[in-house]
This record gives sequence, C-alpha cells and structure tokens, in this order.
Amino acid sequence: MIEKHYILEESDPAIFYGANNAHLKMLRALCPKLRIMARDNVVRTVGSEEDVAAFEEILEQLDRHCAKFNQLTEEDLLAIVKGRQTKQAQAEDVIVYSTGGKPITPRSENQRRLVEAYRSCDMVFAIGPAGSGKTYTAIALAVRALKNKEVKKIILSRPAVEAGEKLGFLPGDMKDKIDPYLQPLYDALQEMIPPAKLQEYMANNIIQIAPLAFMRGRTLNDAVVILDEAQNTTTAQIKMFLTRMGWNTKMIITGDRTQVDLPQARHSGLIGAQRILKDVPGIAFVELDERDIIRHKLVTRIVQAYAREEEAQRARHADGADNLTEQS
Repeated sequence: MIEKHYILEESDPAIFYGANNAHLKMLRALCPKLRIMARDNVVRTVGSEEDVAAFEEILEQLDRHCAKFNQLTEEDLLAIVKGRQTKQAQAEDVIVYSTGGKPITPRSENQRRLVEAYRSCDMVFAIGPAGSGKTYTAIALAVRALKNKEVKKIILSRPAVEAGEKLGFLPGDMKDKIDPYLQPLYDALQEMIPPAKLQEYMANNIIQIAPLAFMRGRTLNDAVVILDEAQNTTTAQIKMFLTRMGWNTKMIITGDRTQVDLPQARHSGLIGAQRILKDVPGIAFVELDERDIIRHKLVTRIVQAYAREEEAQRARHADGADNLTEQS
C-alpha cells in the first residue's frame, strides 16, 4: 500500500469537489479499492501502487477539464473515469469558457479579426466604440494564454483619467487607488476565472495591476499586457508603454477615439500611434464599429446618434469657414 498526494494546481477546488463534495463522493464510489481524502487543494490517495498510479492520471484529466471549462458535471466525471470522451460542446472559435461553463466566442466579424490579429501579431490595437467587445475579447485572449501556459502572467494597465468628473483623493495603497479605473477589466476577469483562483492569481502577481505612471523602467517578459482606454494616454505615455515590451510578450491596446477625456490642449497618444505605427510590420490595427456592439440595443442607437451630431458639427464648422473665406 502506498499514499500519494495530488495538488490541484490548475482548477478551483470548489468546482473540482462539487457542491457538498458530491464529486469527491462519486469518485470514492467509482474507485472502491482506494481511500480518497481531500483538504484544500490536496487530494490524498491510499491504495496499491498500480491503482494509485491509474487514479493519478484520472485526477490530472479532471484537473485539466475543470481548468479549461470552469465546470465539472457528473456526466463528465463519469466519462473521464471510464476513459471516454466528454460531451462538452467545443465550438472551433471558442476563446475560453466562463465561470459558468459557457463558451466565450467572437460575436462579430471584427471581433474575429481581432482574434486572428492576436494570433499573427505580437502587438494589436483594437479601436472601436463603447460596447464593441474590444476589452472583453482582449481579456479572454489573455486568460486563454495564461491557462494554456503560453505566458506566465497577465498585466493590466489603464490611464487614471476621470471621465468628466473629479474623484478627488482616493484612500488605500496603489492597488486601491487604481482599482476604480480598472473595474471594467476586473468585471471581465471575474466572468472567466473562478473567484478563489482569481484571488490566488492576484496574490501571487500572476495577474498584475500596473498603473501606467509606474510602468517606466520595466521590461515585460512572458506576459499578455493589456492597455485599456488608450485614447486617454498622451504621446509620451503610449510611447513609454509600447517600449516596455519584452520577450514572449503580447500587447493588446484598446481605445475609442470618440471618448478622449484629456484636456483639450493635449493630443491623444492613441490617435498619434495609429498614424505613426500603421505601416510597422508585426503591429496590427483592428477597427470595430457600431455593428460590433453587443450591449443593449440602445447603446448602438446612442453611438449612432452621437456620430450624426459630430458629423453635423463638422459640417457647420466647414460652412462657417467657407463663409468667412467668401467675406474676406
């Protein structure tokens, strides 16, 4: 008789063990020759060397399944123990699975272009209106890379610029101060990574919060780095950020040219970067528009209405300039 310990490194123990340890009880019933005990993320197995070795392979498969799909049904557990394929639906274009096991896929043609650009280029700019899925898709790509062990960490950054209002003094440490600006990124992460696992990743700096102002001097290796709301960077800031790129690193820069919150005297670094870097090999620019908006249908109408108003304002300014020219 031997005893072996298996550590659940990939999956959330709560998903692995099931509600009220239902999966653990099922494993004991399916493997009566073994004594199976579990605590926290460690599964202890006692039995013959041959049975323990076979069960360890089953645990590895279950661990990988939980990590990939963020769920484990009794049907899937039984199939894996019996050496059969699970019936988990796998569409070809699935990026990652949500915490409820729902497949997250590109939902528009431009989102698919973003996924393809990420595959072929190390630096991708995703530019489009609110609700077009650029940030959500970027987070999904980063989570997939982390789960597949393609990178060692995810780094999230965003300029600390208020959208037309002053938040004033924010208490706490650096993370506490920057958290309000990064909440949209947290929202996406919480949909794709179980709470306990996300907390572990944050505690171990596998998922890092890196305020843009504190990025100077760093070299970012083995990571997916996401800069959100890049339209609110200055030219100097975005240049500094882009030059942090190290080996085996992917960068995704997202932004919306129509939502610049910088003072009027300052030019958006995102708009400048698109002009300066558009012909650089290895950098892709993906444009999203109102057809890609996947929020409430009113969001599309709001974006279209503001676009019409901006077009009308430009036309009025042009007419005014023509009238001044004629009068002179």
